[in-house]
Amino acid sequence: MSVARGVAGRWGRLGLALTPAIALASTPAVVCAGAARGPGLAAGAPGTPPASLEARPTAPESSPLASRIPLANGLVLLVTERHGLPIVTVKVDVAAGAVLDPPDRAGLANLTALLLTRGTATRTGWEMDRTIEFVGSSLEAEGGRDGSELTLAVLKKDWSLGLDLLADALRRPTFPTDEFLRKRDELRASVRQGEDDPDEVASRLFRRLVFPADPYGRPVSGTEASLARIRRDDVTRFHARAYRPERTIVAVVGDVTAEVARRAITSRFGDWRVSGPRPEAPPPIRAVSRARTETISRDLAQATVLLGQASIPRRHPDYYPLLVGAYVLGGGSSSRLYTRVREERGLAYSIDAELVAGARGGLFVVEFQSRNARVKEVLGLVREELARLHRESVSPDELERAKAYLVGSLPLRMDTNAEWATLLLRVERLGLGLDYPLRYRRAVEAVTAADVQRAVRARWDPARMSLAVVGNAWETGLGGS
Repeated sequence: MSVARGVAGRWGRLGLALTPAIALASTPAVVCAGAARGPGLAAGAPGTPPASLEARPTAPESSPLASRIPLANGLVLLVTERHGLPIVTVKVDVAAGAVLDPPDRAGLANLTALLLTRGTATRTGWEMDRTIEFVGSSLEAEGGRDGSELTLAVLKKDWSLGLDLLADALRRPTFPTDEFLRKRDELRASVRQGEDDPDEVASRLFRRLVFPADPYGRPVSGTEASLARIRRDDVTRFHARAYRPERTIVAVVGDVTAEVARRAITSRFGDWRVSGPRPEAPPPIRAVSRARTETISRDLAQATVLLGQASIPRRHPDYYPLLVGAYVLGGGSSSRLYTRVREERGLAYSIDAELVAGARGGLFVVEFQSRNARVKEVLGLVREELARLHRESVSPDELERAKAYLVGSLPLRMDTNAEWATLLLRVERLGLGLDYPLRYRRAVEAVTAADVQRAVRARWDPARMSLAVVGNAWETGLGGS
């Protein structure tokens, strides 16, 4: 097994990720590992079976996304029946993410999650690998900003075995010393490797500029120094405190009925009880209210630039107007930034704008890559377009195009069992309702040009946006460190 970068892309690195085009905050996968993929599962996103096995669920948007079954111990089970193919995906989300990391031990939550499958009270890590590999399935864990996830993808005939392994990993990990030391060393090596990735460096810098005193400002995967300070006892204490049934959501999607899933999950988790102190709730989000600028100088032909500020949490009433506004500004090949910066002037290799909203707060970010000498020119155009959003209403054509994309792309992001299960976890964690697709469509379609302008004026202030640059400082003319 290998330590790999997470599947959430640059927003995973920022620590606040969207499930693409679903407009939900995701538990970002920064590093993922787990019981080995078997020969029946192709490498890819955690828990994603190959296309030949992956069901493609569809449902009327007026139908509930799932059956919701609360257990007596506080665990919530969500089940969507999909009987087209004999495969079941189970995703577990525990509110045990990096927001709970001690300030001097960033990476603790992620390391804990990665070690869940590396040995339990009944199986060694090697035995777990061999068992899940033998039936051509996968069991993986990943740590994120707000929570940590386990993902099981298994054929229906083997789902009982898969659930046994999943329950073992979640409830009874032993965190063997040799596995702890190996995984910690792998993570430190991954962090070092990330220093050679301009996108990674820029994303970490931007997060630190915007959230200098908040857990959202610390890297989920930690730093070399913070990882070196983590001891095995830290991991065992974190698991004992943060992994609890009342903090856990289980999503089951595939060829299984709700009643069968209820019995199977209850038999493995119904008696789960945890005593002892609970983790403290993360504090209210703390972000800077003034612009901060920093350049990290690297001998590179092009610069990676992020401009933006802290933004609203997912359930804020301005979310949908800002979502539409972000798409108009930089959401596709017909967006204002793409048209003006790339298509008309050829100044940037890529440019986009994103609204990233989580449970506690979020980010608004414009990101681009350009030649060092053109960075100032591109920044000038970006600021002009931000000012234009403040000054002028978006056109009817822009508004309709944005809404059509945001509504039309949602079903494409609910295509596989794994994507559907991920959606269920986010909907439950954020309290968005199991009729979310219908609510989402209606909310997007209700946005007016006046709504966009009002929200942009209230929430996005170019004068308060922080700037992170990784590139040749002399050529950009921005100075550096």
